[in-house]
Amino acid sequence: MTFAALQSLADRAALFTALRQDALVTATEELGDHRWDADMTAGTITFTSHADPSRQVVTRAHLVATIAPGPRSLLWAWAHPQGDAEGIAAQLRAHGLEQGIAELFDPELPFPADAPADESWIAAAAHTVGGAAIEITGRSPYYSAPIGGGTRAVFLLDAPIPALTVAAAVIALPRILSGLALADARTAVWDLARLAGWNLTWADENYSGASVADASGSAMFRFDEQARITGFEGSLGAQG
Repeated sequence: MTFAALQSLADRAALFTALRQDALVTATEELGDHRWDADMTAGTITFTSHADPSRQVVTRAHLVATIAPGPRSLLWAWAHPQGDAEGIAAQLRAHGLEQGIAELFDPELPFPADAPADESWIAAAAHTVGGAAIEITGRSPYYSAPIGGGTRAVFLLDAPIPALTVAAAVIALPRILSGLALADARTAVWDLARLAGWNLTWADENYSGASVADASGSAMFRFDEQARITGFEGSLGAQG
């Protein structure tokens, strides 16, 4: 476990987050072997092909937090010397104040006492922070950048990737679901529709299924009594 209060937020956005991270990976993999460079003054992260430096994916990057093994803490960007006190991270602080979530409005969070604070734990914590930020702000994808000494910086990106449509999700979801453990799949589907701006209709009063639709197509999710996804099918094309 990383930061429990943040994990519950990340869990709600888990399905949407996975699809948006997959789209970012697809965009950067098209560059082949590549590097990333951050320009904090310009507020950008640029992914550049090694083979052809003219091929780039340029994103607007919003610092959310840094996670450092030395002090064993997470520092929110609104409290960071290089952060923006009025920027995207401030939305997380405002949400924390509104909802009474101290982990979002305390400037610095100590790691849990039993946290190993190794590379894998910090990477998992960055994933949790990125998912929580997506859940609160609706912006996506995020990027977890190693910045030296075992520290990671978490950014929300305005990236040149297409908006998430039902049609795109229908293609990607079988692969995504096969490798994704959802804490509450029914809630994750509902939140996927909310964050993507799709229409959602529950199948019945027992919430045994949910259909989602937009102009590109429709999909049906079926759930068992433990709210796990037991079936998924999609149909492409404009919905009348």
